[in-house]
Amino acid sequence: MQPLELTIPIDDPSRRGALYGTADRNLRLIRAAFDVRISARDNAVHLSGPNEAVRRAALVIDDLQRCLQHRPDVSEEILQDAIELANRDGHPSSAGGLDVFLAATTIAPKGEGQQRYVEAMLNHDLTLCLGPAGTGKTYLAVAVSVALLKQHKIKRIVLARPAVEAGEKLGYLPGDLQAKVNPYLRPLWDAMHDMVPYEQVKRFLQNDVLEVIPLAFMRGRTLNHAAIILDEAQNCTVSQMLMFLTRLGQGSKMIVTGDDSQSDLPGGEPVGFADAVKRLEGVPGVATVRLDKADIVRHPLVQRVVEAYSRNGREAP
Repeated sequence: MQPLELTIPIDDPSRRGALYGTADRNLRLIRAAFDVRISARDNAVHLSGPNEAVRRAALVIDDLQRCLQHRPDVSEEILQDAIELANRDGHPSSAGGLDVFLAATTIAPKGEGQQRYVEAMLNHDLTLCLGPAGTGKTYLAVAVSVALLKQHKIKRIVLARPAVEAGEKLGYLPGDLQAKVNPYLRPLWDAMHDMVPYEQVKRFLQNDVLEVIPLAFMRGRTLNHAAIILDEAQNCTVSQMLMFLTRLGQGSKMIVTGDDSQSDLPGGEPVGFADAVKRLEGVPGVATVRLDKADIVRHPLVQRVVEAYSRNGREAP
């Protein structure tokens, strides 16, 4: 079989030194990792070798170029992570699951529906996920975001949720902004603490790597190189949903989760999530995943409870 030859242009020629490493160290490590021939000239990296090896080496070069869009250089840890990721076929998921920060912990989708959901998030910039309670909508959105952060695909995570469940106005609730929104964001916090050590979560918050925010405070922002999760989206109005969706910036992924069978909006108010699902059907770059009762992964009794309430025209929260 003829060796595959591939040329990868350098996105920013002024960053060649950072990409190649001191004395081309990064290129030499990539060559050793995949047993390919590699050279750099004319603002491009040239690869040659077995088809699969060249493909994986190219994934590493592309990954490093994305990292250099928001980092001054490529550390050895970043390079080794990129090589490991390429060996798992370019996604932060594998047969063992999603790699998170908590030691000896991986998060794996359970069942065909959850697998489709994870693949949709990894392969699309905007994913809309609908489903009943217990199907892992929020949990897997956090897991994918944490895995992308660990793999340096993004540099921050933003967690948002509309605060309308009991009709409160945030200004009337006690405490600072964090104290006001914490009760609404509890499901997101619970998922985060399953995947990131407590002290590391504190550091992420202090360094703006992790941000939790009520939906109303996102107006006017553009979020670049971030994973942005909107939970309980069935409680968004049409105008709120449009505002949120237009926060998507360069190098970011947006995940919107909710149960379109229920909403706490005032009677007669159009549900923004259901409206968005209809409007965005077939739009390139947008994935819509619907999970159902078969995807429920809480206690087995939860599935039977959901089914019992559904027979009587009610859905679980």
